[in-house]
Amino acid sequence: MQQLMQQLDVRLRQIPMPELPVEERIRTFSEVALGYSEEQALAESARCLQCEHPLCMEMCPLHVDIRGFIRLIRLGAYIEAAEKVREKNCLPSVCGRVCPQEVLCMMGCKNTIGDPVNIGALERFAADWELEKGASAPEISASTGKSVAVVGSGPAGLSAAAELAMMGHHVVIFEALHEAGGVMTYGIPEFRLPKKVVRQEIDRIKRLGVKMKTNVVIGRTITIDELFDEGFNSVFLGSGAGLPKLLGIPGENLCGVYSLNEFLLRINLMKAHSFPKTGTPIKVHDKVAILGARGLDAARCALRLGAREVCIFYQWKVVGRKDEIRRGMEEGVKFVPLTKPLRLIGDEKRWVKQVEFANLELGPLGKTGKPKLIAIEGSRFLYDAETVVIASEHNPNTLAATNTLRNIKIAEKQKTVVVNPITLEVAEGIFAGGDVVSGASSVIKAIEMGKRAAHSIDNYLLQ
Repeated sequence: MQQLMQQLDVRLRQIPMPELPVEERIRTFSEVALGYSEEQALAESARCLQCEHPLCMEMCPLHVDIRGFIRLIRLGAYIEAAEKVREKNCLPSVCGRVCPQEVLCMMGCKNTIGDPVNIGALERFAADWELEKGASAPEISASTGKSVAVVGSGPAGLSAAAELAMMGHHVVIFEALHEAGGVMTYGIPEFRLPKKVVRQEIDRIKRLGVKMKTNVVIGRTITIDELFDEGFNSVFLGSGAGLPKLLGIPGENLCGVYSLNEFLLRINLMKAHSFPKTGTPIKVHDKVAILGARGLDAARCALRLGAREVCIFYQWKVVGRKDEIRRGMEEGVKFVPLTKPLRLIGDEKRWVKQVEFANLELGPLGKTGKPKLIAIEGSRFLYDAETVVIASEHNPNTLAATNTLRNIKIAEKQKTVVVNPITLEVAEGIFAGGDVVSGASSVIKAIEMGKRAAHSIDNYLLQ
């Protein structure tokens, strides 16, 4: 009986993914989550009930055949499993690491008497296996003779480019920075998403015939109008939401204060953690204050850069996956909720030294369903910090959309590009998707919008 109960417990419990020990990972930018072994992937895939009506597929923004690729893993057909995922998702190794499956596909897992199947870990296993072993590129339709310019090489741009290339269109991606990948390259740290994985996925998309031009700022180096003059038949805007949005409080221009975007870009893209081997420095002192709910990645980076104490001060909820919040806590990140920064205080040389905060309390529910946050009278306090990262929301990058003669509308409040909600068209021959349309969101949702826009572009070009 005891043996039967143990077997049942194994069936009910999700196979945990191996991780680097805390004491080891805190000293390195190496990947923390190590992925399933073949044995673990087979055991976890065996937990899938192969539901007749799989809700997991319905709740996936891309409607990946989750049941199908897990069945292939169970059969040991790992490359075929990866190919099954790639029928819908051009970046499976990325999504297997950073997609918030716990609030998407795993919410639909009907293994309700036990833990949901770890769909993301299985997706990562199959995709990594394929990248390691190699696989043939998918069939590409005959050339249509049409050309599409894609602005931005983040998940939306890559998704649109891959889809359009497979449809037979000539695609050129224009990237403002010197390395492709968008937020996957400059915004997500190496310990969550190794850049080798991003480059491998991008190389696979290049093998579809997609051309890549870096160091080209659409709206400055060349405009959308000039792209059409050069012979492009359509343009896709996937320029993301990488512009910093400051808090508007005194002292934000002090030395030692970073926007979240600059802080992560210096580390992820410019490899500042390897200075002076690399040319870009970053200065992190003993005590670091992260101002805002989006600062978990920055906090974990600061610890790896030698900070003794890192605190995230935020008002309501920290933005981040459950596992990443847990890992941050294990590594020593301190979370201080219900706090609002009022000003930054510097020394005589204009280096930041302190942050002044007010404590907040929950008030009545507002129109959004969230409680209003009210400053508590007499609750102001100071926190010593010589490094401050402002981790508020980012603004969409609409440079390409505003420096054109085409009539592209920008939402006044959200600063996002206004699109047709069905076709994602913004003006004649111009389409958009990803964070520049939705505001800061997830990689998986940007991929979905890129795919959807690609099909609209295809219809437009062939009508």
